[in-house]
Amino acid sequence: MEIYLDNSATTVVCPEAAAVMNKVFTEDYGNPSSAHMKGMEAEAYLRQAKEMLSKILRCKPGEILFTSGGTESDNLSLIGTVHAKKKQGKHLITTQIEHPAILRTMEYLEREEGCSVTYLPVNNEGLVSLDMLKAAITPGTILVSVMHTNNEIGAKQPIEEIGKYLKAEHPEITFHVDAVQGFGKDLIYPRQAGIDLLSVSSHKIHGPKGVGFLYIAEKTKLAPITFGGGQQGGMRSGTENVPGIAGMAAAAARVYGDLTAETDGLYRLKKHFSEELLKIEGVTLNGPALPTDADEDGWKRISAPHIVSASFAGVRSEVLLHALEEKGIYVSAGSACATHKVSLSDTLQAIGLKKELMDSTLRFSFSVYTTEAELEKTLEALKEILPELRKYSRH
Repeated sequence: MEIYLDNSATTVVCPEAAAVMNKVFTEDYGNPSSAHMKGMEAEAYLRQAKEMLSKILRCKPGEILFTSGGTESDNLSLIGTVHAKKKQGKHLITTQIEHPAILRTMEYLEREEGCSVTYLPVNNEGLVSLDMLKAAITPGTILVSVMHTNNEIGAKQPIEEIGKYLKAEHPEITFHVDAVQGFGKDLIYPRQAGIDLLSVSSHKIHGPKGVGFLYIAEKTKLAPITFGGGQQGGMRSGTENVPGIAGMAAAAARVYGDLTAETDGLYRLKKHFSEELLKIEGVTLNGPALPTDADEDGWKRISAPHIVSASFAGVRSEVLLHALEEKGIYVSAGSACATHKVSLSDTLQAIGLKKELMDSTLRFSFSVYTTEAELEKTLEALKEILPELRKYSRH
C-alpha cells in the first residue's frame, strides 16, 4: 500500500481532468490559432476554461492569461511589472519566505535591472506584519509581492489586509500574490482583496503539470517577456497548451465544486495528525500554532489545511524520508520545486528554527484523497522508525 503525502509538490490528476485531456489529445487536437473547424474546436476549450476560472475568481474572462505554471506566472508578474513601470521607480517589496520562483527572480532584478528589494521578515509562525510592510514603502515602490500560502509550513498571509491597504493608500503600487498553494484550498476573490496579479499552477489542484494561469486585473501595467506569434493578445506568445488548459479547468471545477466541505475535512485531518505527532518524543511543529478549541476559526485564517511541517530531533530529514519511503510512505524534506539540490530552507531560517533542526524537518502535505487510515499508518511507521534511527544519530 502506497501512502502519498507530498501533495504540495504535485497531486494526482483527477479523473475529470484526465478524461477531457484524453479527448483533446485524440479528437479535438487542432491549433486554436487555425481558422478552420478543428482550430475553432480547440479555441472553444480555451474560452470555456477562461469562463470557468473567472467564475471561480469572480473576475472577467479577459483577465485570465494561460501560462506554463506558477514559475512562469511569477516571473512574468515581477519582470513584466519592472519593465512596464521602470519610469515610476525600481523599489520592490517581498517577504523572506517566498517560493524560489519569487526570491531568485528578485535577485535577478537586483543584479540585472538595478532594482532595490526589501525582504520583509516574518514572525516565528511565518506571518508577515502589515505595519512592517507600511514602513517599507517608499516613493519609488512599484510592486509588492506576498505569497498567499507558504509551501513549506502552510502559513497563510494577511492578503486581504495588505491588498485593501495598498488600494486605499498606494493604488499606484502593483500587488502580486503567488497563490500556487492557496488556490484550490481557499476562496480567493482578487478584486475584493485588492490583488492586481495572481499566480496559479494546475498540478497543485489535481490538474496536469506544465500549465497554469495568471490573473491580471484590468488596467494593470505589465510588459510581456515572451515574444512570437502574438497569442493571448501578445502578452504571452506561443501555441496554447489546449489539453493542459482543458484539464486544469476541469480540475478547478472539481476542486471548487464542494470546497468548504473538503477543506473542513482536511483541517480535521491536519489537527488530528499534528496533535498525534506532538505526542512522539523529540517532535516539534513549524508554522502557525495549533488552536485552542475556542479559536479554531482564527487558526484556519492563518494556517493552510493541507500542510504540516515537523522537525524530528536527532534524525536527518533525508534519512527519515527514505526510511518512510521503504514503507511506501512518500513525504518531502522541503520544496520539490528547488530540484534535488540540498540547501538551507529560506523559510525555516526566516522563522528562526534552531540550526540543529534545520536538517531534521519533513513536510507532510495532504489532498482530498488523503484518508485518516493513511495518516494512522504514517504515525505508526514514525513511532517504529524514529527510535531505531536515533540509535545511530550523530551526538
